[in-house]
Amino acid sequence: MNGVLIVDKPAGMTSHDVVRRLRRVCKTRRVGHSGTLDPMATGLLLVAVGEGTRVVQFLIEGDKTYRATLQFGAGTTTQDAEGEVTHRRPIDHLEDLAVLQACQQMVGESQQVPPMYSAIKIKGVALHRLARQGIVIERPSRAVHIKYLTVESLMLPQLSFEVKCSKGTYIRTLCHDLGHNLGTAAHLISLRRLQSGTFDIKEAVTLEWLEQASPQDIGDKMLSLSSALRDYPVCEVNAEGYEKLSHGIPPKLANLTDMADFEEGQKVLFSLNGQALAMARFAPSRIKEKRGDFELLRVFNSSE
Repeated sequence: MNGVLIVDKPAGMTSHDVVRRLRRVCKTRRVGHSGTLDPMATGLLLVAVGEGTRVVQFLIEGDKTYRATLQFGAGTTTQDAEGEVTHRRPIDHLEDLAVLQACQQMVGESQQVPPMYSAIKIKGVALHRLARQGIVIERPSRAVHIKYLTVESLMLPQLSFEVKCSKGTYIRTLCHDLGHNLGTAAHLISLRRLQSGTFDIKEAVTLEWLEQASPQDIGDKMLSLSSALRDYPVCEVNAEGYEKLSHGIPPKLANLTDMADFEEGQKVLFSLNGQALAMARFAPSRIKEKRGDFELLRVFNSSE
């Protein structure tokens, strides 16, 4: 089996737990996932199988959409319900209008400090490993973009909302920051991923279905490499371009069947007759490699 499965992850297991179960189902150790979900979270998880593991790095770059619920009044070690309560703050001053206004103020570009309980590595050490030892270190903030935040339910002390955000945004931290901005504390109590890039939870299958389905049925649900990389512009190459790629040589613009305008640094998918050949970055001005107009990022096997 080769390709990518869209899985609806259940609560109570890690993303790697899903990978372990699918290794048994697909009878291969070449299984990986894209876009980690915490154990308490549910929803869309992209799982790559076989040759599909070669595209994992390209599946995490799209925007994400979540449905979340937070609770005001308490902060936790993990910024969610799985952590221990570290402090409590009064909420009797909260008014619905102020909460709604604070939510809208979260929309747009901002700087977010990643939580200690995260997989981010600093000097080669994952933050969550330090956090479990009681060690808290300074973390550099990073830019995130909240595309929209729509309140679905406000019944204090709880708030439910749908949010679309850039990759790398921590919804736990968003909840924590929202509580802080309102002069109280808050932590995430439920989270469900609805979309990742153009992938939608409506396309997902459950672990239970996968464990009971036949290999043929699973194969029917498996996205080919070209389908899994559907968020990127597709560039069909001619015979000369195909020959170059087969030798690991980046093609020139003249080796594409259709001329297109690309921005410097834009990632594209090279294909031939619908078959994914390689991922590349448009880099006509780079000095290191002068053989083509693109920088090859990953070349795939000739057969998906």
